[in-house]
Amino acid sequence: MFGNRIFRIVCLILSFVLLFFIITFESMTQGAYPADKVAVKALESTKYVTVEEKAAYIAFKPEGTFYNKGIIFYPGGNVEAESYAPLMHALSEEGYLCVVVKMPLHLAVLDMDKADSVRKAYPEVADWYMAGHSLGGAMAATYTHDNAAQIRGLILLAAYSTEDLTKDNIQVLSIYGTADEVLNMENYEEYKSNLPSDTREVILDGGNHAYYGNYGEQLGDGAASCSPDEQQAIVVEEICNFLQ
Repeated sequence: MFGNRIFRIVCLILSFVLLFFIITFESMTQGAYPADKVAVKALESTKYVTVEEKAAYIAFKPEGTFYNKGIIFYPGGNVEAESYAPLMHALSEEGYLCVVVKMPLHLAVLDMDKADSVRKAYPEVADWYMAGHSLGGAMAATYTHDNAAQIRGLILLAAYSTEDLTKDNIQVLSIYGTADEVLNMENYEEYKSNLPSDTREVILDGGNHAYYGNYGEQLGDGAASCSPDEQQAIVVEEICNFLQ
């Protein structure tokens, strides 16, 4: 019986290793979803937001030098960090420091602790919130769990947490769309118990998986009944309400 248990554990580990190499191979051979023209435009500074691009991240800094609250954003798997510039820019206009992290091979799972360098770069931020889309959201959740004493809250966009956050004393906002055909809803429902009982869940009517960013249509996704601008406007409003 003990031998069977060891065999199952070994098989599980090998399965995770195989999945890791499959995802990495696909990322290297197919390339990431690129940022569109709207996203590239949002990388430009304005009188309200200063955009600062570093090797490891892109910071969207609101007018002024004091940032009461900051958001560290992990991109979705195989999606360029620049694709989330419109969403980050819009949130920064509301007064929040927003930093989208560039991941190795565009996979947050390869450097889940990259938020450490962001927090060190902006020690003046009073309250940090982790956020992420899809795979990036799952990794942001794990980082939040591992650093719960330093993180005020978590924002999940079409994502779920495999870590138990119920005792971490954090606030959680979870958003997904009814036209999202990429998010595994069975897993989403299964892992919902890992979130605090006061988690705010927002369901976007007609929202899909891709429109949190600006990188075009995503393979296997549903057809949204709204534009990326419209979906992101709702997301920005919900996030701002959550952060107040």
